[in-house]
Amino acid sequence: PSGIATYSQAGAVHGTQLLWTAVVTYPLMVAVQEMCARIGIVTGRGLMGVIREHYPQWLVRLVLLASLPPILLNIGANIAGMGAVGNLLVPRVPAWGFSILFTALLLYATVVWTYRRIATVMKWLCLILFCYVIIPFITDTDWTAALIDTFRPTLSTDAAFLLAVVGILGTTISPYLFFWQASMEVEERNQRGLVVDRKVIGAMETDVRSGMLFSNLVFYFIVLTCGMVLHKAGVTGISTVAEAAEALRPLAGDSAHLLFAVGVIGTGFLAIPVLGGALSYMMAEMFDWPEGLDKKFHEAPGFYGTLVLSLIVGLGIHLSDVAPFQALLWTAVLYGLTAPVLIAIILRICNDRRIMGDYVNGPWQNFWGGLTLLCMTAAAIALLVVGL
Repeated sequence: PSGIATYSQAGAVHGTQLLWTAVVTYPLMVAVQEMCARIGIVTGRGLMGVIREHYPQWLVRLVLLASLPPILLNIGANIAGMGAVGNLLVPRVPAWGFSILFTALLLYATVVWTYRRIATVMKWLCLILFCYVIIPFITDTDWTAALIDTFRPTLSTDAAFLLAVVGILGTTISPYLFFWQASMEVEERNQRGLVVDRKVIGAMETDVRSGMLFSNLVFYFIVLTCGMVLHKAGVTGISTVAEAAEALRPLAGDSAHLLFAVGVIGTGFLAIPVLGGALSYMMAEMFDWPEGLDKKFHEAPGFYGTLVLSLIVGLGIHLSDVAPFQALLWTAVLYGLTAPVLIAIILRICNDRRIMGDYVNGPWQNFWGGLTLLCMTAAAIALLVVGL
């Protein structure tokens, strides 16, 4: 949901000017996720476990400090977004009522079901996001302007522009995904009994590249659709989910709100267990607790306890009267500000032969990883300077 909100706002406010970010962030996103996955495969440990084992305690605390607030805020924002779209469909039920209901369903599903089962069901709801891919082809899209803005970056020192760029970077290259990616590779390695070799690394790289390609494809078309439908119609800002849903009207008509709601709820049910799970893996690796979403609650009580607590805290953040759509945007910006710290640590790990052995970064991996660090740091500093 935070991705949908961030990309929708970027298109509504700036039209097609930020389409280039979908192209630029693709290799950056692939570089970081590939490094995280390689850390998990090679070491058999999650990212936090590797940091704890090989680096000083102050660095472990720094990582936790940089990761905990944005993840909890993101959980709260996603729950708020799901509650808001529920209220959009059934106005008689307040948004907070839907938020409590969705949180209860998520708690039940994550504790009783496996995440694989949740994903198997909920991923079909996310297919609605491909409506954004269709709309530009059935509306009066200025393809010439879109292609120019895709391959010719627009830069500005305007605060709103920088906020959008940092938000896009943060929601696309999100710190919680660093922890999740590494831990998922560890689980797969253990379940399948994989022996680390170039073939396994190559299969992982293909998986990361293809997954990120589809992710950025949807990202591109959300920005394009909102730019051509909302910005073109004079809607130069989104403050509610109802306004964001209007981007789907050319395809769905009066059912636009229904399609948008189903998309947000589907992505929420996929994303929130990942967010809570990322925190759970971090805490389990810090304290050597049993971990894994394939385990039962009694087999990993600390792991699941953290997951349950994170959802309850997230719900509490929402019930403190945070505006759902704005909260979704600000979590993306907060990720954009904290991600450089973690990327610098990931680069250090992937160049440490004591940890990675023969699977340290090559020149191109260091180039793209370093460029990611440079771009995200520069954008964050520019926003802070202009914002001040």
